[in-house]
Amino acid sequence: MSKLVTIYGGSGFVGRYIARRMAKDGWRVRVAVRRPNEAMHVKPYGVPGQVEPVFCNIRDDASVAAVMQGCDAVVNCVGVLNELGKNSFQAVHVEGAERIARIAADQGVATMVHLSAIGADAAAPSAYGRSKAAGEAAVLKHMPKAMILRPSVVFGTEDNFFNRFAGMTRLGPVLPIARAKTLFQPVFVDDVARAAVKGLLGEVEGGVYELGGPQVKSFRALMDEMLVVIHRRRLVVSLPGFAAWMMAFGFDMMQAASFQLISNGVLTRDQLRGLARDSVVSEDAKGFADLDVQPVTLGSVLPEYLWKFRPSGQYDAITESARNLRHDG
Repeated sequence: MSKLVTIYGGSGFVGRYIARRMAKDGWRVRVAVRRPNEAMHVKPYGVPGQVEPVFCNIRDDASVAAVMQGCDAVVNCVGVLNELGKNSFQAVHVEGAERIARIAADQGVATMVHLSAIGADAAAPSAYGRSKAAGEAAVLKHMPKAMILRPSVVFGTEDNFFNRFAGMTRLGPVLPIARAKTLFQPVFVDDVARAAVKGLLGEVEGGVYELGGPQVKSFRALMDEMLVVIHRRRLVVSLPGFAAWMMAFGFDMMQAASFQLISNGVLTRDQLRGLARDSVVSEDAKGFADLDVQPVTLGSVLPEYLWKFRPSGQYDAITESARNLRHDG
């Protein structure tokens, strides 16, 4: 019988790419999520019955253990960018990660891959970064040979970075951003999945790997490149520190005043703190070179999914060609 992997958060942005690659490699894939009915998009990744969404609450031991029964490897892709209800950084990034690793050790699971983030540091300015570091420590305590992946900002068709800012360009001539000089090393989501699969298949040793693409760019430079791709002219404005703080504070208060019915999906105060540090691969860190993975460039992928934000969408190239013909005539 083929091997089985349980992917916690396997229907999410990164998890679905890992699920697809594992299914393609012949594994049975159990996608553990809070809402299985919203994860049906993973089923076609394999033959009927090969990829199955199952219910799991990572805050509950019995729930985590039930979906791990009989598996050969586990992946933890569960994470939150904004604390909502019971899904706090502590509950998800630390206690949830620890629970998965502890139960994996108890059940004798051979391999574990844990998705963290560049910036995971016990002394990080953001609670997000500190919780990611605590989660890594908790995982390694129970699964010392686990693979820890720390990607920079991840881009791809379903990302919440370029899609969000490209969507904002439709609202007006100005695109406001906070901490425009902060450096990022954008990494393609499927390259992160390739790294995870290397660990799951036992092709590389465990440990911490920092994953960044071939280019390091400032926040402003990334927005400029995005604007070129979507064929829009917008004034990218770097908000002064006080203005950015007040905006983040306002959205946080809106979330609190609505009893979290309105989620702050724009900018939280904790995210603003996190932007104080660059999100780039450390000089002495293991990375793609150690995994024998050649990461793809930002420019080779962005046009494949950001075209929908162009003024004429998929017809923008045709419109541009027609405009050039009129000018030539």
